[in-house]
Amino acid sequence: MSVQLRVVLDQLAHVADPDQAAAALSLTHGLVATAPRGCAVTAIVPAGGEAGIPGIPGVRDVHRLPLGRRELLASWQMGIAPGLGGGLIHAPTLAAPLVRHDRVHDHDQITATLWDLCAWETPELLSKPSVVWHRAMLKRAVKHADALVVPSHAIAERLADLAPLGDRIRVIAGAAPDGFAVPADASERRAALQLPERYVVLTGVGESFADGFRAAARAGVDAVALDADEGGEPALAELAAANGLPEQRAHIRGSLGREDRAAVLAGAAALVATSANAAWPWRVIEAMALGVPVVAVDSGVHRDVIADGGAVTDAGELADALIDALGAGERRLRVLASDRAKAFSWPSSAERLWALHADL
Repeated sequence: MSVQLRVVLDQLAHVADPDQAAAALSLTHGLVATAPRGCAVTAIVPAGGEAGIPGIPGVRDVHRLPLGRRELLASWQMGIAPGLGGGLIHAPTLAAPLVRHDRVHDHDQITATLWDLCAWETPELLSKPSVVWHRAMLKRAVKHADALVVPSHAIAERLADLAPLGDRIRVIAGAAPDGFAVPADASERRAALQLPERYVVLTGVGESFADGFRAAARAGVDAVALDADEGGEPALAELAAANGLPEQRAHIRGSLGREDRAAVLAGAAALVATSANAAWPWRVIEAMALGVPVVAVDSGVHRDVIADGGAVTDAGELADALIDALGAGERRLRVLASDRAKAFSWPSSAERLWALHADL
């Protein structure tokens, strides 16, 4: 009888976080591709989620739960996991059935993943129900998780200060989504988004965008701010103007699909990451995968992820670093970004997850 690793795929029917949903699918592909001999991957999905499974070849079986995603997450928050069964369970997010189980005698294991600490560091940027849910699920992880996976050592260190998890915190990095590449119609997509010929991409949260706008203004280049909250575009445009970048040179865009996002990043002269939060930098990883020069505000996560693959600098020196990236340092930073991107892949992350469950 084969060993089965049961992966929670809660966002197949209802995508709440596109980055985490894509990561869950990419990780599952990697787990299938790297499964040790005698091991198989199966899926746990909420009601209605089984329709997305045909797109994941190699998943041996699907366990459909009787509740929809919203009801399922509420029940897991309360410690109720009806009809789930045991075995080896991994959740690629914090949406996990974190309940009492017996790892020693029944060989049951439950692991989950925490991609960021926004619910603790910047709760004002999230909805109150989201903050409550994340904090409650971390408490359940402290009680019942055999391991809690985080994507960087800096996040692991910060998490250790927040929760008494000890050596149950494990670091397994993420990667760019499967198949993330420049689309053939990239130029047309950029035109449809009404982007200028030359620009830099900014990523960040809240007021951190100010540093990016100031840097773009000093460098004399347009800025495209990605992942703006719905309805938050006017506030970011005002923030750009207040920091020296005229509104007509600040192009605010919300969450984009994979192909549009790849087209925007590929056309950028550089990516500027302004947030120092303990959160996995999805756009930085994607930019490096496309060989885009990366300039980032100094933080533990950026030092972990970018390392020597880009320019990591204090916020006050961001403009000087960007000017170099647009000029003399451009070719060097493109090569460094491409080389650093090779350190991140879903098959590699999957192998480490298999090893984690074997270790447990």
